[in-house]
Amino acid sequence: MKELDFSGKTVLVVGGSSGIGNGISQAFRAKGATVHVWGTRPKASDYSAAEGSDLAGLHYDHMDVADFDAIEAYKAPFDRLDVLVLCQGTVIYQRGEFRMDGFQKVMDVNLNSLMACAIRFHDLLAVSKGSLITVSSTAAFHSTRGNPAYNASKTGAVGLTRTLAEAWAKDGIRVNGIAPGLVDTKLTKVTTENPERLAASIQGIPMRRLGTPEDMAGVALFLASPLAAYVLGQTIPVDGGLIL
Repeated sequence: MKELDFSGKTVLVVGGSSGIGNGISQAFRAKGATVHVWGTRPKASDYSAAEGSDLAGLHYDHMDVADFDAIEAYKAPFDRLDVLVLCQGTVIYQRGEFRMDGFQKVMDVNLNSLMACAIRFHDLLAVSKGSLITVSSTAAFHSTRGNPAYNASKTGAVGLTRTLAEAWAKDGIRVNGIAPGLVDTKLTKVTTENPERLAASIQGIPMRRLGTPEDMAGVALFLASPLAAYVLGQTIPVDGGLIL
């Protein structure tokens, strides 16, 4: 399908070193794009397939997204950007988000860094009339009792997506989002590695299975493509029906 051909396009996936972001990165690469990814480790070889990382064919850079000065000062190895996917994320369990240091850390990574990245790459996206895609969570649509920062940050990401979409439509930038449900990644191990918890969670999903990074990637390809040319400011839940 020619609408999903990204040959000649440049994509940056923040958080593209593992999990959902990695699945999205490899999906764009498979469709012909040159794909750059940011991760938290010093070099690509610090990631392994056992962790769900496949960096083959991707261009890797280390970035601490909570360092907003570093984002602003970043010297991009590309002079064109067609798609920016913001898939960074963290969570702190065992009530760590009920302390201000933990709360602030999660907010900086999950929400504040989205704005820092969006500002940094606005001008390149405006030139290409490109697409910005945020990756939040279905947690934005219900409470998460033990994780106030995770919830607030993901809810904030949905609002930021709407607002940037309206503000930047005049620049030719389409901003949309994806809200994954329960996907087996390093952030969800507290559930996926607990058999009782996992079984209960799957019972709450009408499709009776976990999501995969590939499930998320399909929607990212759609949102970045001409097929979504008139879609603006939307965050699409990709959750197997979890929040129905």
